[in-house]
Amino acid sequence: IHKYTPTSYTAGWRPYYNYKKIGIRMLNLKFYKTHPNAYLPEFSTSDSACFDVCASIQDESIICYNAYNECGRAYPTENNTITLFPQSRYLIPTNLIFDIPRGYSVRAHPRSGLSLKNGISLFNCEGVIDSDYVEPVFITLYNFGSRPFTLRDGDRVVQIEMVPQLEYALEVSYSKPEQKTLRSGGFGSTGV
Repeated sequence: IHKYTPTSYTAGWRPYYNYKKIGIRMLNLKFYKTHPNAYLPEFSTSDSACFDVCASIQDESIICYNAYNECGRAYPTENNTITLFPQSRYLIPTNLIFDIPRGYSVRAHPRSGLSLKNGISLFNCEGVIDSDYVEPVFITLYNFGSRPFTLRDGDRVVQIEMVPQLEYALEVSYSKPEQKTLRSGGFGSTGV
């Protein structure tokens, strides 16, 4: 039996367990849809570490940058698709705002199939959303390939997970750190 109610707006579905009985507190990651046609995030399987988030390409233009860092706009077609041209970056709307609990952040990761099969990935490798960010979430996609790619409204573009935030302080050190291992150097110093 799976407990999932789309109207509750909690991300995806999970098998229902009695978490209180086994002493685990279940957290909810809530989200708000800024457009009625935005897609609900969901876990692909009951054991998925991340949930999928879809592109929400409606009638607004999308900010993009070409290989020369020139800013422009991409306009959706009648059937809500846009073309991602090679070596260009696009700010893809999700039309979702996450309500992230304090003490947590949300991490966006590339989808492996989209990256491998089409050369489409996150430009910044991983997106970090802090708990105090309560604005619409956009995904920065980059076409690493050599051919244009058609992105459709509702395509899964990123996988996201909520992670605990480790609290720490920044402190100036007045002495160089000591060597902790036999390692010497960086950038390939341990081999290929």
